[in-house]
Amino acid sequence: MNRSLYFALILLSLIWGGSFLFVKILLDDYGPWGVAFMRSSFGLVVIVGIMLVTRRPFGFKNIRWLPMAAISLINTAVPWALIGFSETRLTSGMASILNATTPLWTLVIGVVLFQAATTRRQWLGMVIALVGLVILVGLRPGTLTSVDPVGLTGMLGATLCYGFGTQLTKRYLPGLTLYQTTFGTLVSAMLGSGVMAFSTEQVSFAHLASLPVLGAVIGLGVFGSGLAYVLFYFMVQKGSPEFATMVTYLVPVTALVWGFTLLDETVSWNMLAGLCFILGGVYLAGSKGRKKTPGREQEITAV
Repeated sequence: MNRSLYFALILLSLIWGGSFLFVKILLDDYGPWGVAFMRSSFGLVVIVGIMLVTRRPFGFKNIRWLPMAAISLINTAVPWALIGFSETRLTSGMASILNATTPLWTLVIGVVLFQAATTRRQWLGMVIALVGLVILVGLRPGTLTSVDPVGLTGMLGATLCYGFGTQLTKRYLPGLTLYQTTFGTLVSAMLGSGVMAFSTEQVSFAHLASLPVLGAVIGLGVFGSGLAYVLFYFMVQKGSPEFATMVTYLVPVTALVWGFTLLDETVSWNMLAGLCFILGGVYLAGSKGRKKTPGREQEITAV
């Protein structure tokens, strides 16, 4: 396989792993909704620029804006705000590991609400990942948890939103290209998070004059919410959807590295053990033979 694909895979894992680091930095100056607003705004600028340069159609009339707005809030604005809220109580590394449970909740929601077919292998994967979650939060006799329960709940709420949003996107937003879906999602997320940010939080653009803040916004919006989609799509087109989704397993690792090297966050044994179990479970649950559908682009759940 082309070396450029592996380069793109590693680069994307570093970008999405760094997203949790950038959120942590921005929380010093912005609230969770403000972070979501900045992220979606800068990401939107990038996607619009790419679509204009490459002359890709926006398809305004093809986008069903009411379902798009509702699903974008569930799948983007709300979980991004919840992740920001969770990182006020959790380390960026812990948040990234919990984020890796997203495919499992997507599977559960598909089974419970949409009668999706499952296999024993998938259920075994979910059990293994659940064991990893128990190890991760430090549940043991004589103690409830070693992880802040409010932060844990917020992060699991974000992954549940991703699970619902992914299922709803597949069913109610058909026929759109990856770029059109991304454009509509970021427009809706920017408007929704912007209303919440400016009505409930103090949002000041003056903070962007600070190089660390500006760098974090660029990293989270331009790279994590803009260029990241292009890298993923490149791997889908030049490699395969299966290869591209391998980034799911690398993101928590790169997030731990970023948090340890740049934020001096502690990496404990239960975080590493829990990570191994969760990723192993996710791999098992998602390893059911995936079939590629000609002309259909791979769905993305952003971090």
